[in-house]
Amino acid sequence: MNTDGSRRRDVTVADVAKAAKVSKAQAARALGNYGAVSDDVRERVLAAAEELDYRPNELARSMNTGRSNTIGVVVGDIENPHFGLATRGITDTAKASGYNVILINTDEEQAAEVDAVRVLLDKRVDGLIVAPASSVETAHLKQVSDSGRPLVLLDRAAEGLDVETFAVDMSTISYESAKYLIEEGHRRIAFVSTIRAEGPYEAGMTLDSSQISDRLDGIRRAFEEAGLTHPADLVRLNAGGSASVKEITSELLRGPEAATAIIASDGLIALGVVEGIQEAGLSIPKDVSFLMYDDFAWTRLTTPPLTVISQPAYDMGAAAAAALIRRIEGRKASAPSPELVARLVKRGSVGVAKSVDVMSQS
Repeated sequence: MNTDGSRRRDVTVADVAKAAKVSKAQAARALGNYGAVSDDVRERVLAAAEELDYRPNELARSMNTGRSNTIGVVVGDIENPHFGLATRGITDTAKASGYNVILINTDEEQAAEVDAVRVLLDKRVDGLIVAPASSVETAHLKQVSDSGRPLVLLDRAAEGLDVETFAVDMSTISYESAKYLIEEGHRRIAFVSTIRAEGPYEAGMTLDSSQISDRLDGIRRAFEEAGLTHPADLVRLNAGGSASVKEITSELLRGPEAATAIIASDGLIALGVVEGIQEAGLSIPKDVSFLMYDDFAWTRLTTPPLTVISQPAYDMGAAAAAALIRRIEGRKASAPSPELVARLVKRGSVGVAKSVDVMSQS
């Protein structure tokens, strides 16, 4: 331990070369694992590096090799456990292949995402994994793709971008889930999302997120096939903005046209909805049915356990990282990408709609 107050001088390639009794160029090639170098020289250099506790200068190495062995990841909300699991899949896969990960959170702000991409490119990341804040405003991502820098999209698609996208087919699972609720007698089905939108929801309006658009399309399709009108007045966007999720939930549960079932678009919204239902003095599923996206441990510990749409978030992240690394290293896919399929897990939070209960007793 250095106790004289002076800063320990970093060990350089020249120091390693001197200890190994080789030229600086030979030491650099052995440490950077590039160019021709004999086994004897490599062994001596690596032994000297270990003895001297040498740490490579990553910037210098990237200038020599053209690679930083670093992946940039941009997501909208790391507090959302869905992105936490996906990021874990990315980092586990990257680490196994010798890559580091730089993660930037954007709070789903388009301007923050543009800045994040610029910062990561300035740091010479080898490639990018992005969960776009907007599936419509994607000029900055198109520039990355057009430049030849490897880019993969996570969780959401983006218009006009011909890049690999790792996401679940939301329209199909959303349709199946809405059909299940309709079969249980629900006609007033609410949907709550944090996605930002100009004004109240209207059928056919353009939304920034392909995920939310697909979910609402699936719900509408289920209503149409049942010969019913989709209750667009129960779609709530901008949750957590001017109105809290609890306030929105309270509003949805008031009046003669109250929601009999609520769908939460992620785990964070789900917590607010459940709390709002409890504060209203109502119970699940006796008074209102509840369904949410993503399956976390706590959803099985509530009373009753919650019905969920389970997404393979970890596998999504792992597949995105594997595809990006393959592109960075110029390899062709040895096998098709894994199919990412969501499942409806039925538990105790969905019951027969109250109106159906009344009719069945009459």
